[in-house]
Amino acid sequence: MRLNLEQLPAALERGLNAAYLISGDEPLLVGEAVDAVRAAARAAGYSERTVFFIDRSFAWEDLHHATQSLSLFAERRIIELRMPGGKPDKGAEIVAALATNPPPDVLTLVVTEKLDRKASEAAWVQAFAQKGVWLSVWPVSAAALPAWLTARAKLLQLDLEPAAAQLIGTLVEGNLLAAHQELQKLGLLAGGARIGTQLVLQSVADSARYDVFQLAEAAAAGEAARALRVLLGLRSEGIDATLILWALVREIRGLWQARERKRLRSTQRGSAWNLASTPSARALARVETIPLAQLLIEASRTDRIIKGAAAGDAWTAVTRLTAVLAGALQPDLVSGRVV
Repeated sequence: MRLNLEQLPAALERGLNAAYLISGDEPLLVGEAVDAVRAAARAAGYSERTVFFIDRSFAWEDLHHATQSLSLFAERRIIELRMPGGKPDKGAEIVAALATNPPPDVLTLVVTEKLDRKASEAAWVQAFAQKGVWLSVWPVSAAALPAWLTARAKLLQLDLEPAAAQLIGTLVEGNLLAAHQELQKLGLLAGGARIGTQLVLQSVADSARYDVFQLAEAAAAGEAARALRVLLGLRSEGIDATLILWALVREIRGLWQARERKRLRSTQRGSAWNLASTPSARALARVETIPLAQLLIEASRTDRIIKGAAAGDAWTAVTRLTAVLAGALQPDLVSGRVV
């Protein structure tokens, strides 16, 4: 059975399964899902818990022995596997058997990072999806974050103004753990009063956690202010300018291919499809107005600057490229340099 976070509480109320797989990269949401399963298990009499951390040197016979032996202290037990890489390798059959042929009085809980498409097709993962429960935890998008914050505030019995939720979302974008902690802090500061933007501005630290794909997607969508804010966050977190340039070029290639497919009335991707992105609907809506050829010229020049083969500051060049892609600046049609 495959579930999402919203479906988990009702599923647990209906009864426990013998095997759970929880995967995702959002620590707060993954942790809360794991806690919910543990709490339901404790209520059902699973009073003993054994945790195994899976790495390359893990002795799989220890897990096999633990699941087959009788407990001296409790009739029902939780066997928890912490598997950061999501690849049990030679222990895959043992893990799969915990879902397909669960030991008596044992609840298995496997916690992993996000599973990509290839990993999701592994036999042991499918065993949990078909015989147990597989809960995929997805991050909250920037657009959905204010609504998530409003709902979370209600759970904490806080009165949060919509504008305050929007502001918190901007300041802690991509970091739900920081968002939750800020709500708790704001609740203490507000003392029961309604939380507005003024209180948020006074207390919320800039805890944003970004990635290079968010930068490229925002720029391609024409969201110049957000794109430049993400770029500033990436720089402050020590992300290499080369990686940022790669993401921007990948997005430009995706836009180029999308424009060519439209011009040729084709659904086929180009030969370099694996080097290109899949642009968002907002990016596609403005693709005809984006100076793609000039952007590639500018990207080439930026690459030379980053590598020290041309004069200039790397971060200035990356910022300029981001601004042109987002429509905040216009490139010179001859040289590709921004004027």
